Amino acid sequence: MKKAYIGFSIGVFAVCVFLIIVLATGVWKDFLHQEEEELLGTRIGTPLGINTAPGASAAQLPARDESLNTRVPMENGEFVIAVLDRESSEGFSEEQYVVYFYMSDAAGTIYITCIKYDESSGRHRRMWSDSTVATRPETVSIFIQDLIGDRNNCIIVTGMNGQNEHTMTIFRNSPGLRADQPYRKIAELQVDGSIIIQEVTRSLAYHQGITTGQSFSIAAYGHDSSSNNILDQLETIYTFNSLSEQYQQANVSRIPGSQIEQRRLRELLSGVPGVFENFLNDLWYYVSPQGTIDTRQYIYFNPDGREIIFYGDETQQVFRWQNSMPTRNGLYVTCQNQSISTLRRALYIELESLDSIRLRAVEDLQFTITVSATWDGTYRRARTRINTERESPIRPAINAVYNSLWGRLQFHDTGFYSLTSGGSAVSGNGRYVFFKVDDHDLLELRPDNAGEGTEGRMVYKVDPAGDSAFVLIRVRLGTTGVQEMLETPVMLTPVESD
Repeated sequence: MKKAYIGFSIGVFAVCVFLIIVLATGVWKDFLHQEEEELLGTRIGTPLGINTAPGASAAQLPARDESLNTRVPMENGEFVIAVLDRESSEGFSEEQYVVYFYMSDAAGTIYITCIKYDESSGRHRRMWSDSTVATRPETVSIFIQDLIGDRNNCIIVTGMNGQNEHTMTIFRNSPGLRADQPYRKIAELQVDGSIIIQEVTRSLAYHQGITTGQSFSIAAYGHDSSSNNILDQLETIYTFNSLSEQYQQANVSRIPGSQIEQRRLRELLSGVPGVFENFLNDLWYYVSPQGTIDTRQYIYFNPDGREIIFYGDETQQVFRWQNSMPTRNGLYVTCQNQSISTLRRALYIELESLDSIRLRAVEDLQFTITVSATWDGTYRRARTRINTERESPIRPAINAVYNSLWGRLQFHDTGFYSLTSGGSAVSGNGRYVFFKVDDHDLLELRPDNAGEGTEGRMVYKVDPAGDSAFVLIRVRLGTTGVQEMLETPVMLTPVESD
């Protein structure tokens, strides 16, 4: 019994000595600090004083709530807008780029900082910070791209400023820079039109790491102030100068715009929120460079439902309409894929005529993904669509009337449908679109009277039933493809014209 007591006393004494050593050396502080560094995420705040489009909610800002955690806590008053992790080929995170602004800053300047692992201290810390020319948090995007062609990626921050001008700020990690300033600002552009990176095809030797590639140029499209036509533009090309290590102006050319009735033009481009959105509210077909309309690629803008539908390469993509800003020649829109939250798209939409628009799309991808369709180009409103020799196997809009269990369903070639039941009483109307996913012909109905708690989009598989009739089978579109739902199929029988 006495031996057991002595052993217990020795054990208690050893534990006390260990605790004294730990407290004296401060190891507990390092342990707690590491735990805090791993668990403490950035405080996510909704920026105040941001002008959003009608119908936009505070939940849409910022756009990536789920990924706004930083490796070190931000300072008081710093509000994070976007976070981008740069990963190595082994899949481990090397650097983190954080875009943020100060709530107390009246100018609204947006900044970028780089968080990197510091081997000397054994933890992550902020290595560098700099300003951008963007001031509208809800329009900001950040991505990495090898603009120069030397496989030394540039950090690119795009957005808009307080004058509703598009901006682009580019940073490059250049050899010979100080450790506390590892990035050099090589471009700072702002224009009242759009800014586009003009990519070129690089050689196989570049992709294999044998040689360098051709530098990308940057095109900025702005209003031609010397012209009386509002739609006339100036295209300014910027190229990279290897001596100054800056993007410099290389060429300026005039792009004549369409001659449109000026009063109507000024109404659409007045900058009043919602005016240009309502103008876009329709189905738009792609127009090829040769001037022919391709019904196999189209975009449907639904500002009331806050969604944009892209159809191309027999694939439909549904995006949530997040924010839109009036510009001098149209609208700037940011949207997010409903199925893949990390896939965002920025749209520069410009008025080309009263029945056509010019669109430039910028993909904002947070991981590697193949985007097959190219959305840049001119689009014409569906109701002014002309007949072409090349017809798609499935047309998005038709002109036909059918009898069904629902009543008489009439499809109009403008993209609208009407459903009547019991004589002339209208029991439903809205928009529709026929499209194709894999080998399935599908129909989507979007009732106009869909309110809160009501499903606003219904998708059906279209199966032929002979004599121009077909059966609608309710389906759900998901990541696994087309899935049939347990609902009674509906037969549509064509109504003979009188």
